[in-house]
Formats: sequence, structure tokens, C-alpha cells
Amino acid sequence: MPQTNKLEILVSPSPHVSKALSTRSVMIDVLIGLAPALAAAVYYFRVHAVTLVAACVASCAAAEWVCNRIRGRANTLGDFSAVVTGVILAFSLPPALPWLAALVGGCVAIAIGKMVFGGLGSNVFNPAMVGRTFMAASLGTLMTTWTVPATVDPAMPKVAPQRLDARTQATPLAWSKTAIKNELGATTYNRQIFGSTVTGEVGGCLGETSAVALALGGLYLLIRRTINWRIPAGVLGAAFVFAAVVFVLDGDMVSEPSRQWLASETYVQPLFHLTSGAMLLCAFFIATDPVTMPLTGRGMWIFAVGVGILTMLIRVVGEYPEGVMYAILLMNGVTPLIDRFCKVIPVGGKPGGKG
Repeated sequence: MPQTNKLEILVSPSPHVSKALSTRSVMIDVLIGLAPALAAAVYYFRVHAVTLVAACVASCAAAEWVCNRIRGRANTLGDFSAVVTGVILAFSLPPALPWLAALVGGCVAIAIGKMVFGGLGSNVFNPAMVGRTFMAASLGTLMTTWTVPATVDPAMPKVAPQRLDARTQATPLAWSKTAIKNELGATTYNRQIFGSTVTGEVGGCLGETSAVALALGGLYLLIRRTINWRIPAGVLGAAFVFAAVVFVLDGDMVSEPSRQWLASETYVQPLFHLTSGAMLLCAFFIATDPVTMPLTGRGMWIFAVGVGILTMLIRVVGEYPEGVMYAILLMNGVTPLIDRFCKVIPVGGKPGGKG
């Protein structure tokens, strides 16, 4: 029998990057980008931050190692993807959460959110958000118990949503929800809390309180071209436009001796939705996950705008004050459909077509 030459084509799963970078180098860049927010978390929440980050990273790494051993696969801890998942998961947790609960969340994030699908590159959903959603559904009030920043009270007591202090309230988003329910005028909220949400001296999840720190980390990733600019632009742009529309439709002009300005007693100002909660963490570090986002530029826009709109729908219409984790998981679920809809036209045009 004559032998024929065979052409073998190696097809690998995502993540696909546009330049010669290894997964390890991409994850190291992400960790560097997360460093300012980590420093802010340690500054404001002290030992709580160190404990939760350590617990989440350790449990994520251990879960990945065990899953690889069970499946007889090589160790993949060297790519640092499990470390990134652990840090992002810790950033989405309240500082008062017991470290044992963080261990459980890390194991679920890796084992259920990643390794069940085959490991890095094969998972459909963002692992950190899978772990966070599991914890929100199963841990009850542990996931809604907040801690006063150490810069406000060194004792760092736990606080209730009803506490009426600009910096020690449950979270800025909880207050915005209170305003929607007509329990507190949003104008009062706007004046009290905006500066604290920028610096991070507010109650909230571990790594999402400081808008400045998250923006610095996101800027680093954009400069390094580790993330695609379309994702943060789409998420933040869609969220801002949505928030601006509801704010303007409900707003009234308020007159003061030196100026007139637009105010709403129901909805907070649009910029608050960008600096509060996990919006910046989502835009720069979660939605940009190269495994779970679409592959094409047009698909990225659809995905990012969908995340921003769904997040705002949950914040404004739903009962839950934060919608990032649900928005991410919902859009992860439709990413294969987005990729199918936004197919790349081959060089030279479609076969049999005009291009």
C-alpha cells in the first residue's frame, strides 16, 4: 500500500491571545493589576483581608492539584490561573466572612467552575463567580455581614444595613437600594458617600471598595494589552448610560443660590454605579477572562454591553443590590451563541460568496 502524507493540524482550546504570551505571563500580569486593590484591601480591612485572600488562594490551588491527580493529569499550578481565581473570589467576599467558608468557596470555584469542564480553557463559566454564587446561595447572612474599615474604627465592628453613617454603612449599593425603596433620599446619599467610594473607605466586599486602586490596575492591563479595551469600555459605558437614563427621567432641577443642578430622590447619580460595588472589578478583571468571553471584536461588544445592562437591571429593578456575578454567568452562558453569530469572515471572503 502506498503511503500518503498526512497534514496534522493542532487545534487548542481558549484562551487565545493576540501576541506571543504564555498563560503564565498573562496571569502574572493580572496579579500585578490586582496588586493595588489588594494593598487597599489590606489597608482598610487588615487581618481580614490577609486571611480571606490566603484561604481562597490556598483552597483554589489545593482543589486544582487534587483534581489533576484524580484525573491523572500533569500539575497545572504553574500557570497561576488558580491563584488569580482565588484572589478574585476573595475580592468578592465580605471581610467578616469566616475563613472556613472561604475554603469551601475556593474548592467549589475550581472543582465545579473549572475542572469539571476539563480545566483551563474548557470552562464555560467564570470559576470565581461560580464559587461566589454558590456561597451567596448557601451561606445566607454570612455573605451580607459587613465590617467597618479599620481607618474608621480600629475595632472593625460588624455593621447592619440601617446604620446611618456615610462611611460605615453596609455598602454603597445597599444604600442606593434603600433610596429606590423611598427609605432615604438619594440626594442625601449622593452627597455623603461619593468620595469614600473613590478611595475605598466604605463597607463592602474585600477588593471592590477602592475605585482608584481598581482603575490603576485596569489601566496597567490595558497598557500591557493583556485585556481587550472593548470589554471594560462596553461594560462601563452600558452601565453608565442605563444609570443616566433612569436618573434623568426621574430627576428634577434643584435651585441653590449659585447654581441649578439635577437631582433624583429615587436613583443615585450614574457615576456612583461605576465607583460602587464590583463594577470596576468586573469590567477590568472578571468580564475580561479570555476563556469565557467571545473571540471576535463584535462579540466582545455584545458581551460587554449585555453584562453592563444586566448588572444595572438587577441593581435598579431587582431586589438584590449587586448584579455583577449573575450578569457575568448569564452572559457566559450565551457566549457560544455570540461566537456563532459573530463568525469571522475568512480572508478572501466566504466560500462561494462575494466576500
